[in-house]
Amino acid sequence: MKVLRTAGGLSVRLRPRALAVGALCLLAALALGVLAIGSGDFPMAPAEVLRALAGNGDPAQEFIVRQLRLPRVATALLVGAALALSGAIFQSLVRNPLGSPDVLGFTQGSAAGALTAIVLFGGSSLALSVGALSGGVLTGVLIHLLAWRHGVHGSRLVLIGIGIAAVLTGINGYLLTRAQLTDAARAMLWLTGSLDGRGWEQAVPLLAVPAVLVPVVLLGFGRSLRLLEMGDEAAFALGVRVRLVRPALLAAAVLLASLAAAAAGPVSFVALTAPQLARRLTRAPGPNLAASMTVGAALLVSADWLAQHLVPDRQLPVGVVTGVLGGGYLVWLLATERKAGRL
Repeated sequence: MKVLRTAGGLSVRLRPRALAVGALCLLAALALGVLAIGSGDFPMAPAEVLRALAGNGDPAQEFIVRQLRLPRVATALLVGAALALSGAIFQSLVRNPLGSPDVLGFTQGSAAGALTAIVLFGGSSLALSVGALSGGVLTGVLIHLLAWRHGVHGSRLVLIGIGIAAVLTGINGYLLTRAQLTDAARAMLWLTGSLDGRGWEQAVPLLAVPAVLVPVVLLGFGRSLRLLEMGDEAAFALGVRVRLVRPALLAAAVLLASLAAAAAGPVSFVALTAPQLARRLTRAPGPNLAASMTVGAALLVSADWLAQHLVPDRQLPVGVVTGVLGGGYLVWLLATERKAGRL
């Protein structure tokens, strides 16, 4: 680890391995994005894709790349990064590798909001996105209020989150039974997690809000999050204002997960898997926020490419691929935790 000090007295800790892992995963995510843009019914070589992105392709190529395929890939990259950052924050706050929006009920809250929009308001794209965002945020507020008792502790948050997730799963099942057949089919596709037909209207909000949240979390709360992993008492003794920092980080994590769900549905296991993979690749303690984001982006864009090409003449929802891969990872993680005596 290296420490850089500025003239103003600020110091920044740099971990060369973590920086290298983050850079390599970012390059892999962008390369996979170029590969995904070039695949399809109108295939293009990577060089042609890059020329079209730079504005030097022919009109047909530029239309296909910029208007049809780039928004989907951009949404995949941004959703993967947002989910991974949200998962890294949750896992650090609750000090548990199983802490993620999938497990703690926030994803189910977004699903309840989206299903309510479909059943009660006809389910336009805008209503569905607003419903998913509102449902995730309201679930976050509810879990925080129920878990509050002289502060919010990790184990209490996990237990209440699991309970809320179970309740919301039942509510979501009921809402599905009340929907019209066509709305129910559309809702099931969304609940699986899908990037099909995503345009700039989904990608732009994911770019605008995290553009503010990500620097705040990485630069403003990165040190506090590392200290909170040692426990609230130790963090408080080292100068962290726990009762202010923890709710702020929870709000950021909930908002990131809700935005991702509004754009692509509740894509499962990315928030759970990416931070743990980043931690193992970097071999560094702490939340590894930047590395987690690049790993999450690479995971989701590669899963979307697999979803489009795994079954001939049929596109799978990306949530099917992440569910299968993430489920296998979860079984391995549980076995590892049990072997280590932590379960």
